[in-house]
Amino acid sequence: MSIAIITDEPHAWHTRELKRALAARGYASRSVDLRQCRIDLVASAWGVVIPGFTKELPEAAFVRGVPGGTLEQVVLRLDILHALRELGVPVYNDARAIEKSVDKAMTSFLLHRAGVPTPPTWAVEEEAAVRRIVMKTLADGDSLVAKPLFGSQGKGLRRISEVPDAAPLEAGVAYLQTWLPPNGESYLDWRVLVIGDRAVAAMRRESQHWVTNIAQGAKPVTEDIAAAGNSDLACWAVRAAHALGMDYAGVDLMRDATGKPFVIEVNGVPAWRGLQRVTSINIAETLATDLVERKMARPVLGPQQVVIGR
Repeated sequence: MSIAIITDEPHAWHTRELKRALAARGYASRSVDLRQCRIDLVASAWGVVIPGFTKELPEAAFVRGVPGGTLEQVVLRLDILHALRELGVPVYNDARAIEKSVDKAMTSFLLHRAGVPTPPTWAVEEEAAVRRIVMKTLADGDSLVAKPLFGSQGKGLRRISEVPDAAPLEAGVAYLQTWLPPNGESYLDWRVLVIGDRAVAAMRRESQHWVTNIAQGAKPVTEDIAAAGNSDLACWAVRAAHALGMDYAGVDLMRDATGKPFVIEVNGVPAWRGLQRVTSINIAETLATDLVERKMARPVLGPQQVVIGR
């Protein structure tokens, strides 16, 4: 039996690193594109068809990426991950965690509910309500950041420091967070990688622009997550990952002008190539070890063991 690496980039660096790390632990692995999977109650005794796994289910599934598409396409792709979990296949991260993290509004709600510090946030679709929020926030002397509800890599972010001519709606919805001024001369934030119950690595991202994603030109800098001054970042990153039910997560944090940390976003399928350049920990090996030792304890169901209502 082998492990499915869920990805639409079978030859990418991350995929190769994971395959190498799993092979070192005695596990074969196969890339699986969710676009090629299907729910099929006729062709499969399990009710789901996974290319490359016709005679047996994967022993586990590592989710490296979920391709975008229409709402129906994305739902079906997540259905495949839901189905694998229902069949007893350990899915790392499973569809429930990915659904929570890809939706920034739900991420903010769950962080707030768990007591994890996160900036004041609004997700609204009524235009008049959006304008009231903007005017009230600006009148209080703060700025706002408007973000796409679904998005990554710092794309589509807008800073609002004056009342706009039109409500900042993106696809009919406004997702707004209070802007945190920099704590110093340069703009920076922290990406902390959480695996299982530990914050295993971190980097500081420095930029001359307020958008501090590596994809937007920020510079990654080595950060010792175990250092005394970073203990609060590690603690809140782990609590944020737990709040969303993550096996592994890339947690983005910032400090306000007083130094107080805030969790900004939680990424359920984080890339780690930039982080790997500034840490001595082999991230793919750490991920593979956590998957094998912590998640792969339950048996995968055979076709005759599937129980309705399980």
